[in-house]
Amino acid sequence: MSLYNAYLALSGAVDADITRDERMSHRTSYRIGGPAAMLAVCHTISALQRVIEVLTSQDVDWVVVGKGSNLLVADEGFDGCVIVLGRDFSHVEASSEAATVCAGAAVPLSKVVQTAAKASLTGLEFACGIPGTLGGAISMDAGTRREWIGHRVESLVVLRPGTGLMRRLGSEVEWGYRWCGLGPSDIVLEATLALAHGERAAIDAQMEALFSRRRSTQPMGKPSCGSVFRNPAGAKGAARLVEDCGLKGYAVGGAQVSKVHANFIVNNGSATAADVLAVMRTMHDRVREATGVDLQPEVKFLGSAS
Repeated sequence: MSLYNAYLALSGAVDADITRDERMSHRTSYRIGGPAAMLAVCHTISALQRVIEVLTSQDVDWVVVGKGSNLLVADEGFDGCVIVLGRDFSHVEASSEAATVCAGAAVPLSKVVQTAAKASLTGLEFACGIPGTLGGAISMDAGTRREWIGHRVESLVVLRPGTGLMRRLGSEVEWGYRWCGLGPSDIVLEATLALAHGERAAIDAQMEALFSRRRSTQPMGKPSCGSVFRNPAGAKGAARLVEDCGLKGYAVGGAQVSKVHANFIVNNGSATAADVLAVMRTMHDRVREATGVDLQPEVKFLGSAS
């Protein structure tokens, strides 16, 4: 692997901002993580394609990251390149006539939701308060236990390294609870969401009610990655299973099971990735011992954190 050669080949040669040793604690909602060996903020499709081409030729591992709202980065960092989508992937536009919103993958999901509401388009209220970018939300089919964003995808523009750009209809992609059927290397660049006409006042009221509920039931004031484990099949969600094991408030170092929501681990200010992993293992093992349920992580890991 020649990270140095990749850095030399890309610096100043493409429409991308290339840096070395970028601390990922600055780019994750957990505020945790060591440095990425290289960071590439790609502003155009051609720059993104060129960056991936060079990284592949130099055998450098790479990953696309949005706002890092569902990501735990190892304390040692990531010995590869983190790719972030920039300028040309930050557009968002609503069409009242077609009842759609079209947005680039780098747009915050909150902005997509607000754009739809301002155009009196209903169907995204469930996503009110969900952090991260549109691209990240689609890649993990973000949503609630009952509604997922995949249900709203009319079409996608996707880059598949080695193949090129593709337009995929939402109906061609399998969607499930916290996963989608896109290829493992597919990069979502843009999405068109199919919505419906509604009343602005009713849309705003529903969003405010949902956001108020999130404020009262989730820890909003401390860094976290949202839900740590996926909800398993059955009547009890992950939070209830963890809470029933008496783990609310359980802590290792600076990482603590939230006293507000037992499926959140919060960073009390000094947490390391190792602290979070230790808390996760305890949550997982206690629930399995008590119920036989094998909780599966919803948080994604980067580096040796796993």
